[in-house]
Amino acid sequence: MKIAGLFFYAKIYQMLETIILGLTQGIAEWLPISSEGAIVAIKNTFFPTGLLLSDTIKLALFLHFGTFMAALIYFRKDVWTLIQAFFKPKESSPENRKVLFFLIISTLISGGLGFLLFKSLAEFESQIETGSAFINLFVAALLFITAFLQLVAKKDSASWRTKNEENLTTKDGIILGLVQGFAVLPGLSRSGLTVSTLLLKKFNDTVALRLSFLMSMPIVLLGNIILVLPTFSFSFNALISLVAAFASGLLTIHLLLRLSKKINFGYFALFFGVLLIISVFF
Repeated sequence: MKIAGLFFYAKIYQMLETIILGLTQGIAEWLPISSEGAIVAIKNTFFPTGLLLSDTIKLALFLHFGTFMAALIYFRKDVWTLIQAFFKPKESSPENRKVLFFLIISTLISGGLGFLLFKSLAEFESQIETGSAFINLFVAALLFITAFLQLVAKKDSASWRTKNEENLTTKDGIILGLVQGFAVLPGLSRSGLTVSTLLLKKFNDTVALRLSFLMSMPIVLLGNIILVLPTFSFSFNALISLVAAFASGLLTIHLLLRLSKKINFGYFALFFGVLLIISVFF
């Protein structure tokens, strides 16, 4: 009876973990605070299982597939327009062709850089033992970088940011691809970095946010195919976490995207980083 009770509580604990991580991804993905960093921090602090940081990043990437599906539904008109531009370029507008080319360039570059960074991190972990304190400090340091970029980017007057999709260049695709590639590291918010970079390049807030989330879809799909699928092991808990990420992401996307336009989440990322440092000492 005692063993059966322990087994039951272990199952409940695992279920609670999968739901909380899924909900974290579904909500944090739309905010420039690094959903990957939040998942790593929560997993490492409240549900430690001895996973390597690289394995936890894979878990976070898998959960991104849930919010990928939510974003696909939310941006379905934009996605369909870009698919048509890909197969029928002559019939699409110059603006849509520029966005499509921008997404292709940025995805190829961020995919290559992200893969190299992930493999380098996995190699580093195989040679040097990294404890929970090191991981929390590492994520906190990257959150400070995310916060700094957002605070700097939103200092400029919105009236100066007049560029839109028609102003996209090959150089923009290369720069944003490099920026997005670094976001494989937990703590560097993909949306925070890409939106901040677009704002610094004088794109207006609405365009920056839209481009950032369009950028997220192909790279999340590519990352799951290359990094997650080869070693993926299906389980009921994995399905629950994916459903939780999808459902919470779909329910909150509209509200949180609007909040992202109005609130400077750089302060939130800064606060989150400080909390992680404090957690190291307790």
